[in-house]
Formats: sequence, C-alpha cells, structure tokens
Amino acid sequence: MAKRSDPRNRGYAIGAIILGVVIFAALMLLLQLNWYIDWLIAWSISLFLLYGIDKTQAKLNNWRVPELELHVLALIGGFIGGWLGMFIFRHKTKKPIFKVVLAISTLIGIVLFYFFVLQR
Repeated sequence: MAKRSDPRNRGYAIGAIILGVVIFAALMLLLQLNWYIDWLIAWSISLFLLYGIDKTQAKLNNWRVPELELHVLALIGGFIGGWLGMFIFRHKTKKPIFKVVLAISTLIGIVLFYFFVLQR
C-alpha cells in the first residue's frame, strides 16, 4: 500500500480540481445560472467522483485520496457531492470528522448561498 506522502495520492485530487474548474467554466458559459450555483454544482460533481474513486481504491486495498484533500473540496463548495458520495457509496460513514466537516461546509454554503443568490 502506498504511503500518504506518495505522489500518486495527489493525482486524483489534482484531477478533481481540474475537473471542478472545467465544469465551473462550462456551466458559466452554457447555463446562465448564478455563478455561485454553478460553483456548487461543479465542486459537488468533482467531490462526488472523488468519493467514488476513493471507495473503489479502499475496496482494492490500493493507494487512496488523502482525507485532507476531500475536506478541502467539501469546504470550497463540494459539500453536496460529499454528502451524496458518503451515502451512495457508503464511504467515510464511520469517521465522525467527515460528518463534521460536511456539516460545517453545508452551513458555510447556506450562508454564502443567501448572500450570493438570494440577496440579488
């Protein structure tokens, strides 16, 4: 099993970040939604996919996505994908810190949604 410092661990996270940016840009160009809604959709898709990849890697007893990177993606707006990934893939459900980070991310997301979407 790869060590946490193994550079391969960063590959999925870097891919998820690139995917999030690309999805965000595509949504901004195509949908004409509020930018914050596009942001939430993009990062949620990215984090959801990362949860699925990490669960697959866990089942294969292979190298994993670092937990810090999952938390960061949740905090920057992917919390919806994090919740969906947790329940659909049944992943990270026994680790209380994931629920705490997702709950904090959700609260931050709700406050930002109020300011960026509802206050317009």
